[in-house]
Amino acid sequence: MEVIRSLQNAQIKSAVKLRDRRGRMQQGRTIIDGLREIRRALQSSFPIESIFVFPEAISGPESAYFEQVLADYGDIPILHVTREVMEKLAFGQRVEGAVAVAKIPEKKLTDVVLPECPLVVVIEQVEKPGNVGAILRTMDAVGADLLISADGRTDLFNPNAIRASLGTIFSTTVVDATSDETIAFLKDNQFQIYAARVDGSVPYTTVDMKPATALVLGSEAHGLSDKWDQAGIVNIHLPMQGIADSLNVSTTAAVLLYESLRQRS
Repeated sequence: MEVIRSLQNAQIKSAVKLRDRRGRMQQGRTIIDGLREIRRALQSSFPIESIFVFPEAISGPESAYFEQVLADYGDIPILHVTREVMEKLAFGQRVEGAVAVAKIPEKKLTDVVLPECPLVVVIEQVEKPGNVGAILRTMDAVGADLLISADGRTDLFNPNAIRASLGTIFSTTVVDATSDETIAFLKDNQFQIYAARVDGSVPYTTVDMKPATALVLGSEAHGLSDKWDQAGIVNIHLPMQGIADSLNVSTTAAVLLYESLRQRS
C-alpha cells in the first residue's frame, strides 16, 4: 500500500489546518484523534471522509479490534502515513496511530426532533473544550437528549472536546445557536428552564425536573448573561459550604444531571 511521506501532500496540509478553529470553520470539517473516538464516530454514522493510519503506533485496548472496525466500514478511504506525518496530524501529545477527517454536520434548532419530556443542557459562552467534552460524557451517562451551545466561545467539534467526551459527542445531538434563539426555542416548546447561578434563590433539589427540562449553565469566568434573567426562567443554586463561591461548569452540570436522573427514575 502506498504510504504518504511528505508533509507537503495536499491532503495532509488540508488536514493539519483542522487543528485550528479557523481551519475547521473554513472547511466545515474536523479531525478525530484516537482509536476509541474514531470507532464511536463510525458506529454513530458520523460523516467520516478519510482515516490516516500509522499502523506501528496503534496500541492499547482498542487496537485489538481496530483493524476489524476499519474493515467493517471499508468504503471509507484508509491512508497510510509515516510517523512524522502522523505526529503532525495528531492533536496534542498522544499519538495512537489513527486520525480521521470528518465533515461537521450542519444542524440547527429547527432540525431538532425531541422525545416526550426531553432533558436539554444549555451552555452559554463556555470557552474550554475540555468542559464541553466532560458535560457530554455526563449527558451520555444519564441519557440527556440535547446540548445547545449558546453564543459559544469554542466550537463543539474542537478535537479536544471530542477527546474529552470520549466520543460520546457522536451519539448526542449538539447544536450551536445564539442565546436569544435558544430562549425562544425553549419557551416555544414549553420547557421548564432552570438557570444555574451563584446567587440563585431556589435550591436545585426543590425543582421538578421530570417534565421537559432545560438546565442552563454559564461560562467559566462570568456565569450567565443577563439575557437569562427574565420571566419564565427559574434561578437555581447549589449549596456551597466552603470559601469557593462556585464549581467548575462541568461539575455543576454533573450534579444537576444526576439530580434529574434521580427524579426521573
